[in-house]
Amino acid sequence: MKDLWLDFKSRPLWRKALNIVSALFAVAGAAIIGAWGLYMLGVTNNRGSVDQNYRSLMSVSEIEDLQHAQLSQEHYDEAWALQYGRLASLARFYPENARLILKAAQHSGDPLVVDRMVAAARIYMEENPDLDALGDRIEHLLSQAPQQQRRNVIPWMDGPEWPALKDAILRDSTLINEAGRLTGVEPRLIVGCLIGEQIRLFNSNREMFKRYLGPVKVLSVQSKFSYGVNGIKERTAQEVERHLQDHTSDFYMGRAYEHLLDYPEGVDQTTERYHRLVDYGNHLYSYLYTGCILHQTMLQWRRAGYDISDRPDILFTLFNVGFKQSVPKANPVAGGSHIKIGERTFTFGAIGFDFYYSGELSEAFPFLRQKFFNSEQPLTSDDIERIQQGISNCRRPAYHHEYANRDSSAQQAPAPDPFGVDHSRVRPMDHTAQ
Repeated sequence: MKDLWLDFKSRPLWRKALNIVSALFAVAGAAIIGAWGLYMLGVTNNRGSVDQNYRSLMSVSEIEDLQHAQLSQEHYDEAWALQYGRLASLARFYPENARLILKAAQHSGDPLVVDRMVAAARIYMEENPDLDALGDRIEHLLSQAPQQQRRNVIPWMDGPEWPALKDAILRDSTLINEAGRLTGVEPRLIVGCLIGEQIRLFNSNREMFKRYLGPVKVLSVQSKFSYGVNGIKERTAQEVERHLQDHTSDFYMGRAYEHLLDYPEGVDQTTERYHRLVDYGNHLYSYLYTGCILHQTMLQWRRAGYDISDRPDILFTLFNVGFKQSVPKANPVAGGSHIKIGERTFTFGAIGFDFYYSGELSEAFPFLRQKFFNSEQPLTSDDIERIQQGISNCRRPAYHHEYANRDSSAQQAPAPDPFGVDHSRVRPMDHTAQ
């Protein structure tokens, strides 16, 4: 070893450097070859380990679900009730987890998904006898309570009209939301007015339900004493238009809305107003007038010192009774037209209120924190033109001829149905099957 060192020491500097570099390369190469060999032999593989909660993980996956089970609606309802009970007990201790689980379970459509998610969360929970005791007690109470036979706690939503009416309203969801945006009104309020009027119509004329709402799921358009799907009287529509322009009115909505309901130049406004509202193909104007009525009424009361923006029952009532009966006061009461549905009588305001807080159609018409909002940006000429062109080229009774007596001696050919329905082939619905 000493001889090697003396030999290395006696070499020229350039050769010493070359020897050092060569030695380093040799070491690096050996290291690489060694690492490759260990890798090929599997020495570096991470074989993992068994999770200490593996039995819990396995049991979560084995919990039965109802995705493909053939169960009746009653069994589903009972399963949901039990899951809500379990979530209620979980929410008392871990509210954030309970909220997330509820939201996910509702989107899944499978109530027993809750069981899996709660079981998964419990992996990280320490023993909690209070949680277990509360859950057991809630489940016991639910099992003791008899299941109600009626599907919906709101009586008028428990009949065959409501499912059909929901489908018809959803077809107009784009127009309703657009009307809400243009008039500065929460769209759900506009729907509440629509439902009150449609329920009134279909329960005052059962034959109409059998012919239109039941088979083809379309909204009824009035063309006589009141107009459109929301039953707006001509005098009321004129007042709405006047309030938009009158800066001194308690109903004035502001400069941004002055031209919302303007008419094209050269048209007869009376006839054009009728065409706007009695439109079988496009109900946008019905919803625009409705939104304006709600907004104008709310502003009238606010200017008098009373805020009814968060009182849908009062807003629906005032929409029904009209501007003349809108008298701001400290203790308003809900009411309006009486509507008999089955064996019970409801008021227009109560029906709108029932819908508003029922949760029905909340995906299409969600609850907004702000019910009314005033735009500061006036409509452009393009916006106004687009609204004016929204009238469809549909068949409607000629203005002032909608009262024609069809039983007169001069027999008239029946007007074609605006929806193309051959009523001779439409069978009445079997309501007992609902």
